[in-house]
Amino acid sequence: MKALVKTDFHLPGQEAKYTGKVRDVYFLNNGYLVMVATDRISAFDVVLPEGIPYKGQVLNQIAAQFLDLTEDILPNWKVAAVDPMVTIGYCCEPYKVEMVVRGYLAGHAWREYKAGKRTLCGVTLPEGLRENEKLPQPIITPTTKAAEGHDEDISKEEIIARGIVPADEYEQLEQYTLALFQRGTEIAAKRGLILVDTKYEFGKKDGKIMLMDEIHTPDSSRYFYAEGYAERLAKGEHQKQLSKEFVREWLMAGGFQGQAGQKVPEMTPEVVNGITDRYIELYENITGKAFDRAECEDVAGRIENNILNFLKK
Repeated sequence: MKALVKTDFHLPGQEAKYTGKVRDVYFLNNGYLVMVATDRISAFDVVLPEGIPYKGQVLNQIAAQFLDLTEDILPNWKVAAVDPMVTIGYCCEPYKVEMVVRGYLAGHAWREYKAGKRTLCGVTLPEGLRENEKLPQPIITPTTKAAEGHDEDISKEEIIARGIVPADEYEQLEQYTLALFQRGTEIAAKRGLILVDTKYEFGKKDGKIMLMDEIHTPDSSRYFYAEGYAERLAKGEHQKQLSKEFVREWLMAGGFQGQAGQKVPEMTPEVVNGITDRYIELYENITGKAFDRAECEDVAGRIENNILNFLKK
């Protein structure tokens, strides 16, 4: 199947369309939105030149499953997954922060720590930590939600002082974040995985806090294989992981980190197919289900028909 990297639907009651890094979102005049998980892929806040077949399906179906598995913790925006690549849900007023939660010192946090920083988003980290080591307890390291360009680290104190989120509501967001991370950690453990870090987005609808967007997907989360984790940590070896970090590492090895003047390495068919395989591998590991490739000659047409059929109801 060819990768779906762009949609241009004209839906009944459509008021606006937002094109994100990887998703196309259609806002309807009845208070609902249609979120299409395309096959675009981004890294270092840059959309890469080639799409990844089945990536959108992987993201949409993992997110739909985890939204269902966490709705006892707080309500979420999902109404129905109407296509392998599409979820329709409530339009919420988003909070302008992303709640990043980390159980291990990896990725961006490790790069900051390695550079000598011991305070991350207002959270003080102890000396002597190693890359990929489990933290004494999960920490929340929020970021701003940038309309364009890079999200930026921000502290709880600054969020409240700048009036980005009221203090009482921020406390509730923290409680929900830790509860969701605990649930994700427990589910991952049953599958032989470690949920290393992830991010959550929240909004409000009719005065209630709602969980938005995708959760516990390879784009928003980092997973390690539990088997062999301790041995690799002791030897200072790279962890075997399931996340988008392998894409970032491939880009960094090719001299690209999203900086001006840098060029994305060539995304050959072999590279693209390899990324597809890794996304499917994560789907099967985290869900415990075989991945059913939604083969289709006209993916955009299939998606549009499924959306229209649901909206008619």
